[in-house]
Amino acid sequence: MRSELPKVLHTVCGRPMLLYVLEAARAVEPERIAVVLGHGHEFVRPRLPSDCVVALQDRQLGTGHAVLAAADQILPGPLLVLPGDTPLVTGEALRALVRDHASSGSAATVLTMELDDPTGYGRIVRDAEGWVLRIVEHRDATPEELAIHEVNSGMYILPAAEALEILHGVGSDNDQQEVYLTDVIAGLRTRGAKVAASKVADPALVLGVNSQEELAGVERLMSGRCEGEKETDIRQQ
Repeated sequence: MRSELPKVLHTVCGRPMLLYVLEAARAVEPERIAVVLGHGHEFVRPRLPSDCVVALQDRQLGTGHAVLAAADQILPGPLLVLPGDTPLVTGEALRALVRDHASSGSAATVLTMELDDPTGYGRIVRDAEGWVLRIVEHRDATPEELAIHEVNSGMYILPAAEALEILHGVGSDNDQQEVYLTDVIAGLRTRGAKVAASKVADPALVLGVNSQEELAGVERLMSGRCEGEKETDIRQQ
């Protein structure tokens, strides 16, 4: 981000991007919202709403490691995992994910999107029946897997106890030497569990922000959304 400010505090339409994600999360009426903080946590914590609990990740060793850092705060049952840098996500999109998970009868569900240019995203590898077989990070993917255009949004519904158990047992033997949350998917499949995919209609809803250029793009999209909402309000009045 070329900034000392923690990424999730960078603003979109004048508001820290993390707060948009938390607002969307509340739409599914969670029993608890836990926010995993790492570098710069002392700046982020004061900006969090009072209904959030905090877990500290002492070292940034991947998404799976972040979930392990919050293990003491995670309640039994379905666990919704969201990145903090996806400010365009909506409560409606997350409710659709929850509905798809419930109707599929699967142990876990991955929110996916179809991209014309999937560079940098984890690829969704399905089996012959359409269930998710595994998620392969871009850096670890084979040429055949790189040709897949359905990609991981980084948003999941996981069985909490099983996810934590699998993460405790996986290593970091991959290109980035990190604990991937995607290893939970492979672990569940190894145990014979089914993993579903819920494909979002509009990929923009789950786009992450990893640069100032991407932040500017999200700002434009959010500004357009706000303008559309204002026009709707005016028409309703």
